[in-house]
Amino acid sequence: MSDWKFSELEYTRPDFEAAKAQLTEWKKQVDSAASAQDIFEVMSELDKESKHLSTQYTLVYVRHTLNTTDEYYEKEQEFFNEQLPELSPYQVALSSAIADSPYRPEIEAKYGKQYFNQIDLQRKSFCEKNIPLMQRESKLTMEYQKIMATCQIEFDGKTLNLYGIQKYFEHEDRKVREAAFRAYSNFYHEHEPRLEEIWDELIAIRNEMGRNLGFENFIPLGYMQQGRTDYGVKEVESFREQVRRVLVPLCEKLYDAQAKRLGIPCVMVYDEKRIFPDGNAQPIGDDEVLVPQAQKMYHELSPETGEFIDFMIEHGLMDLKNKPGKASTGYMTDLPDLLAPFVFSCFNGTIGDVQVLTHELGHAFAGYMAMRNQPISDYYSESTDIAEIHSMSMEQFCYPWAEYFFGDQADKFRFAHLQEAITFVPFGVAVDEFQHICYAHPELTPKERTREWHKLERKYMPWRAYKNDEFMSRGGWWYHKLHIFLYPFYYINYTLTTMGAMEFKKKDAENHEAAWADYLKLCKVGGSMSYLETLSHANLAVPFEDGAVAKATSYAAMILLKQIEEI
Repeated sequence: MSDWKFSELEYTRPDFEAAKAQLTEWKKQVDSAASAQDIFEVMSELDKESKHLSTQYTLVYVRHTLNTTDEYYEKEQEFFNEQLPELSPYQVALSSAIADSPYRPEIEAKYGKQYFNQIDLQRKSFCEKNIPLMQRESKLTMEYQKIMATCQIEFDGKTLNLYGIQKYFEHEDRKVREAAFRAYSNFYHEHEPRLEEIWDELIAIRNEMGRNLGFENFIPLGYMQQGRTDYGVKEVESFREQVRRVLVPLCEKLYDAQAKRLGIPCVMVYDEKRIFPDGNAQPIGDDEVLVPQAQKMYHELSPETGEFIDFMIEHGLMDLKNKPGKASTGYMTDLPDLLAPFVFSCFNGTIGDVQVLTHELGHAFAGYMAMRNQPISDYYSESTDIAEIHSMSMEQFCYPWAEYFFGDQADKFRFAHLQEAITFVPFGVAVDEFQHICYAHPELTPKERTREWHKLERKYMPWRAYKNDEFMSRGGWWYHKLHIFLYPFYYINYTLTTMGAMEFKKKDAENHEAAWADYLKLCKVGGSMSYLETLSHANLAVPFEDGAVAKATSYAAMILLKQIEEI
């Protein structure tokens, strides 16, 4: 099938009872296998069915997030959320049979040790007691996402969603920026009572999951769910401390310089996105203008990216317009049956639109390459701490083509984008530490948790200032970060991988061919290696090692400090 379009793909509800029966039969075949070849045949059939189930789930997930008011796909999403956890014991039983097989050496010789590392994580992180808890967790996260997606903020004579209002954070009139941020803040403040309840329930549910596996709380399970096999809490703590020592002072200098440029005493929260007094770089058009420019850029970047972008456009694998009812998020997912990535976003006329065309398409390119270079679908997706290197590095590789999207404002874009890449990191580690505090101290009340966020802002973002906003001043900013609710312990990945992206930026300036070769190696390897093995394979440093943050960001810091003296 070569002439398909995403919008035309047919969804068929899977038969989960038949799937359970098939998994049970495959386990029997593995238990009675007379040779490694017998097991390879089961693994091949399992891989085929797993890809098909994943593809059907993706169709539901994407179509639900495209229109969260579509009752059919909302019900199908709920169906999957109920059924997938119940499939887990059958999947774990089969995986365990494969792992315990006398033919394990032959399997490892063919697919590598990471195959069994993944099975070990699956076994350690599963227990049947958690199935109803996972189902309750899904309902709560769906509710949070729907609250965000159906947001309607009346502002400037318009009815705006969360993406729409954020465009005003860059407005030339400071009073308009302040009013827009106040409207944004008021939305979360109005929903605070229910958001407090959802978060409180999620903490209780997830901590119970952890205790059911013999842990004190959810944290060890959360790390397992992120696929972390060769580092833990202590390493992440050391990384956060490096960020506090190295990057927080740098960010303070950048915001002090920004205040001087804007002619204001200090940067308030509603000023942070206004980088230049005469306005930020604005994209030259909407998706209908920008996508052809992206296609041109990717063809010039490399043969591999040219082939990739043509595939994405030909098959309609991007939905980028901001529409009512569309989930307020951006993501890349995949359709493994078709070896196809899919990119979702909500364009709002800011530089974020171009970041989607580099960041999310960076994810998509990595998936495209892995799906064509790895033998099994288990390796199509890498661990989450590697995944963001693909996307953030692609953003850096695309800097030479900024003129395609911003015309004569390209230099403005490059400065603002690089500054944001650095100033984001302290916020990112604060999100991570906040989650550790919440799960480790479930006795905290909702208001006490919010005060903990306020303390973290003082620690990692001492420049952050809110004017006459009681809700945000006491710590309400964390409510907007959907990853806290939906994807526990994911967010640190954005900061760890910023280090890899900054390394690639420096390498690219020194030797583009060598840097791009390492990047292709990173993308092609998919999830076939552990985190530390993958870094080594792509010639990247380990961000936990002492001095790693300063070394990785030194080139970007030099550029930014030089430029703030010149502009």
